[in-house]
Amino acid sequence: MLVQGSIVIERSVEDVFDFVADERNEPQYNPQMTHADKVTDGPIGVGTKFHSVMTGIGRAADMTIEFTEFDRPRRIAETTHMSNMDIKGVLTFESVPGATRMRWLWDLEPRGFYKMLGPLIRRIGERQELRIWSELKTVMETGRPARNISR
Repeated sequence: MLVQGSIVIERSVEDVFDFVADERNEPQYNPQMTHADKVTDGPIGVGTKFHSVMTGIGRAADMTIEFTEFDRPRRIAETTHMSNMDIKGVLTFESVPGATRMRWLWDLEPRGFYKMLGPLIRRIGERQELRIWSELKTVMETGRPARNISR
């Protein structure tokens, strides 16, 4: 099941790409992500893995994110593994006059009980992704986190 969308951020394509590519920045703009660590050595690129903790409906969920494609500053493909779902996704970054258009395309593969909730998960996912990336826009355009975090 696909979740997709786009947003325009008034920053250079390199700035947006680099900020998004470092998943450790995501808690600054994703209110459900409480923690993110890079768990592989070396520079960020193909094969880089991150461990993140998300909260939702009163419980924490662990996620492992691995970059499967990395074409700076144009494209990142990744796989995300969670206990209840796998997600394969692509982020693309395009320079537009005075800004960057970022697009997301996620293919959600729920497991078990969550398979039955497919249409609901898709609707929630669409709203949630727009909210997350709108917060990213705020962070990138104002230079300040959309919310207070402690690292």
